[in-house]
Amino acid sequence: MPPLPEKRRRKLAGRSVLAALLVLAAATGSLAGLTLVYSVDLPQIQELEHYRPSTITNLYDCKGRVIGSFSLQRRFVVGYDGFAPVLREAVISIEDKNFESHWGINVFRVAGAAWHDIRSHGRAQGASTLTMQLARDLFLSSDRTLKRKIQEAYLAIQIERAFTKEQIFTLYGNQIYLGSGMYGFEAASEYYFSKHAKDLTLTEAALLAGLPKGPVAYSPILNPERALGRRNLVLSEMEADGKIARDEAEKARALPLGLHLAQPVGAVAPWFQDEVRRELDDRFGPDEVHEDGLRIDTTLDLDLQKTANRAVADGLAAYERHRGWTGKLENVLAAGQTLDAYRHPDWAVVSGPGDYVHALVVRALPLEIEARIGPADRPGSAIVLLPADWQWTGVREGDALVKPGDVIYVHLSATMESGMGRATLEQDSGAEGALLAMDNASGDVLAMVGGRDYALSVFNRATQAERQVGSSFKPYVYTAAIEDGVKPTDIIIDGPVNFGGYVPHDYENNYKGAMTVADAFADSRNIPALKLAARVGIRKVIDLAHRFGVTEDIPPYLPVALGASEITLEEQVAAYAVFPNDGIRVAPHLIRKVANADGIVLWQDAPAVQEVIGQQTARTMMTLLRGVTKHGTAAAAAQMNHPFGGKTGTTSNFTDAWFIGFSPSVTCGVWVGYDNRQSLGEKQTGAAVALPVWTSFMRAAIAGKDDEQFPGDDEPSVPR
Repeated sequence: MPPLPEKRRRKLAGRSVLAALLVLAAATGSLAGLTLVYSVDLPQIQELEHYRPSTITNLYDCKGRVIGSFSLQRRFVVGYDGFAPVLREAVISIEDKNFESHWGINVFRVAGAAWHDIRSHGRAQGASTLTMQLARDLFLSSDRTLKRKIQEAYLAIQIERAFTKEQIFTLYGNQIYLGSGMYGFEAASEYYFSKHAKDLTLTEAALLAGLPKGPVAYSPILNPERALGRRNLVLSEMEADGKIARDEAEKARALPLGLHLAQPVGAVAPWFQDEVRRELDDRFGPDEVHEDGLRIDTTLDLDLQKTANRAVADGLAAYERHRGWTGKLENVLAAGQTLDAYRHPDWAVVSGPGDYVHALVVRALPLEIEARIGPADRPGSAIVLLPADWQWTGVREGDALVKPGDVIYVHLSATMESGMGRATLEQDSGAEGALLAMDNASGDVLAMVGGRDYALSVFNRATQAERQVGSSFKPYVYTAAIEDGVKPTDIIIDGPVNFGGYVPHDYENNYKGAMTVADAFADSRNIPALKLAARVGIRKVIDLAHRFGVTEDIPPYLPVALGASEITLEEQVAAYAVFPNDGIRVAPHLIRKVANADGIVLWQDAPAVQEVIGQQTARTMMTLLRGVTKHGTAAAAAQMNHPFGGKTGTTSNFTDAWFIGFSPSVTCGVWVGYDNRQSLGEKQTGAAVALPVWTSFMRAAIAGKDDEQFPGDDEPSVPR
């Protein structure tokens, strides 16, 4: 075929160029149109200048120490220098090699990915730069659609125009999700390696750099083999980019993952923290509380809280030992579980010396019991008990006491035996305890314990449980009587009496005859209290209790004078603080102030203050209340040689044991009982069960306050 004439060839070439230009123009116009359409509802990039990622709201005690936190995303924001240079290099090598030079999108990478998608008939390969990933995480969904990709590219270009590369990497490094609830490299570094992101080694940095592609798929916890492969790929890419030498890469690829997981530590004041969260959620809303990185200054004293935790745990252990070994143990093997698969709720956090925790028996011999306090693969979970550790039970041989699969309750020791931790056997029969302490003058709640074990029950027995208060109700009766003109020195007869068919009796089932009102109160005699209530009228007593802050609806029956009503521990503590406050009630509160991430105070609490009784009435009642701790039912408190007042309380059949007492500066209340209201046992009174817990706590609460005294005291406190 003869060649085309030169003129015709030029004409065809011109038409081809024109067609190509028309196609290009159409494509450009279409892309511009799509970009315009899809960018209409996009956020303004200027918003990013004021962007704050969801961060942790921290709670601080009264001395500025962190006691807990709230968060939806576990994130610690750091600056550019907070990321180790090797981490930045690893991320760029695996995620975006041209990060330093591109303008938001990588045209060649996009084209290559598109060609791959066409050939594979799918969307198997991504082409997002770090900037595009940042735009998606901040503003867009994860839907893999054309619209989203165009919006992503548009936003990436805008971000590149508005921010430097350092700023973009910093935003990315703090925003990206890296698995196990960790957001940003700092939080992930602290979780996976127990160190800051600025201190990461090569292999550690490579592992984290590989996670953004698939935080679950490449999780070193869930999929360690895939995580190792991904980490080694990052190392190879760094080698190819000249970031590390060949021998350095080979050495690093041969190393294990090297995880050093930060073990979760139990909150020191979990019930207190829950109360704070509920109050904040009501005031600010859950989103702001859990996402805005607030600073919450609370009233808690961390040292006193730790003392309260130990006091309640030790007190319950002492009660259980006094009660005697029952041997009623759960056995996981009998329940169809295996030893390896069993997990106790206590094991969600790491326990240490001094802690009380449930353990699983794995081996029982006559002179040795082996158990564990965590999963078998957790270092330090193995413990051993020797005969001295269970001697109190009265059972001589370990294999007669327990068997493999039994769940036991132990007190961890700091000593070791054959490479395992030592522990003493305790008992958990279900008895619960609660403690609440507050500063008399300010209403600050200093410590709060809502039960024996938060892992087993989050129910707060200090604020939510309404229990019969027994004789701890009597101060309301005597206060009403004093307002009616009764004096502590008045004589009252403790003898048989009949109130219209109601024939009461005392705990000891005896009568003491004529005695002063002060002695009747100190010895917690029932007949005198009922006579005084009958004299002033039970309705007046109930009205007075309501003035003290008791909110429960109390029926107007005379037995109420002996504590047949149900009141919370929190209300009892707040009410008793009225007496050392010269008749003034200061409402208990948990939060001092709330500030935002910029330090601006959003809210500051001012507790409600109200005069409940007159000063003279309060000081007269102090004479009675101090008599209880000097020579009455709580005389054991006198051993501390400090000014105290208070009242014991024990209910019928010994179902509830109370002691509410105070020093000039602190009021503390303790309750012990069973949730199902079973008896604590014969003679398990408030003085026997609750008072020792109170005493243990108050020793710490009065430390350094040797010279304090109650209002109206003319003489200093007894020298110590």
